[in-house]
Amino acid sequence: MLTRRTLLTLTAASPILAAGVFRAGDVKAATPKGVIVQAKQIDDLVSGFDPAEAYDITNLEVVPNLYRGLISPDPADNTKVVGDLAESWTVSKDGTTFTFKLKKDAKFPSGKAVTAEDAAFSFQRAIKLNKQPAFILSQFGYTKDNVDALISAQDSETLVMKLPAPVAPSFLLFCLTAPIGGVVEKATALAHEVNGDFGNGWLKLHSAGAGGYQMVEWVASDHVTLDANPHSGKPDQPRRIFIRHVPDPSAQLLMLQKGDADIARNLTPDLLKKAYAEKDFKVVSSGQAVSVYLAMNQAVPELQKLPVQQAIKWALDYDGIATNITPNMYSVAQGFLPPGLPGGLTDRLYKKDVAKAKKLLAEAGFPDGFEVTLDVPSSAPYADIGQAVQADLAQIGIKVTLVSGEMRQVMTKTRKRGHQLALLAWGTDYFDPYSNSQAFCENPDDGEDGKLKLLAWRNHFVDKELNDMSLAASKELDNDKRMAMYREMQLKFAERAPFAMMLQKIASAVMGKGVSGFVIGPQTGFTQYADIRKA
Repeated sequence: MLTRRTLLTLTAASPILAAGVFRAGDVKAATPKGVIVQAKQIDDLVSGFDPAEAYDITNLEVVPNLYRGLISPDPADNTKVVGDLAESWTVSKDGTTFTFKLKKDAKFPSGKAVTAEDAAFSFQRAIKLNKQPAFILSQFGYTKDNVDALISAQDSETLVMKLPAPVAPSFLLFCLTAPIGGVVEKATALAHEVNGDFGNGWLKLHSAGAGGYQMVEWVASDHVTLDANPHSGKPDQPRRIFIRHVPDPSAQLLMLQKGDADIARNLTPDLLKKAYAEKDFKVVSSGQAVSVYLAMNQAVPELQKLPVQQAIKWALDYDGIATNITPNMYSVAQGFLPPGLPGGLTDRLYKKDVAKAKKLLAEAGFPDGFEVTLDVPSSAPYADIGQAVQADLAQIGIKVTLVSGEMRQVMTKTRKRGHQLALLAWGTDYFDPYSNSQAFCENPDDGEDGKLKLLAWRNHFVDKELNDMSLAASKELDNDKRMAMYREMQLKFAERAPFAMMLQKIASAVMGKGVSGFVIGPQTGFTQYADIRKA
């Protein structure tokens, strides 16, 4: 458990703070100078912090603070990319060879310079480890047998990536902004290798990147501790970041008011109103490429029937949930591409219509409904949304039993296809529409050892037309045609996919007195802790 001793280790805090930063009863408590404490729900963390494996919403934010990639989103325009570790790059005329020239000033916490050999090793190990996010690179044709030949260091500052087939350059570059594009220090990873794991076991709980921070400690459902990379080139950045798991939003606000936290990340709408009223607090927010959806596992006989899926979609009170449960937190969004992403869908395709839903259910052979379980995270606002879904489905005769658990428990269960209904969130891996179309539409092999174990696979959803449309759109070079393809795909998906797309996240954070520089971007990985400042 996170204790006062843990907080103050290596922070040179003053003795007056020894009474305990995190006790709600402390008067005029204050977090140590140079330390930023975030109160946040982090119970979704399952996979650790190896960029080759990280695939949870929380670590998709943390990992880009530990590792730098060749490319990063343009802070001025997130639909474009700029160089990070790469000073420049060129693309061959046939679109199959990308050559990156690396900067000379980037260093790992060890003090060693980042080289093209580190970058080549990082991509090679990601393909060979073949963890959950490996598809982001393997979709370009990389395999464990060819990746060493196709991705190589020409010299210490030149990385060459050859592709088996041409792709739109922007597609590859956006994929390299994902956490799996983070460059790992080769020597450190191999020094901790066990049984050929390329250091994966060690890197779940440690880090070897050139980002602003390095991993100190992760205790599941309790806290994450990061210390500044002394060679980051940012001497003014906070020297320590604490992310404390605080599932109760009210407790987050209380910690902020008491000075026990510097930033609160999950305040509910009523608590945000209170935060706005505090003259010393500053609220920042941004629509994000994170969708809340209701998944219907096709392994359940009742849920296999299309009229049942449509009945469930027509039964939900989307506007009521957004207005009464998640105002200023989530807005209604019914495409698999939420507004803000290229191709984002703004159409309202479903609304609550009990009569229509009952008619569809009767047509499916269930005039009296049926019973089903709904796995739902116990944290806000999911628990309240789950209860609303339960009540909405009860009105059409579907009796829902809620199965509540920590986010990581629900995610682990759905990744093993053990659910019936599940309420979850999905965040795009990179700022290109193919990230979501692939996740929701593609399932080339529904077997237990499926090639692509994303959302379609997790729910036994197989639709060859949507699968092929998704693949075709990823290769379309004409952007207008490509966006039209994504619109058509989303309309077909809304009609026949076992997913009710419900809401888009509006991420908000509240900075306490004297805190500035915390910026929320349209994707979780766009938040840089090194930019935070505290007076």
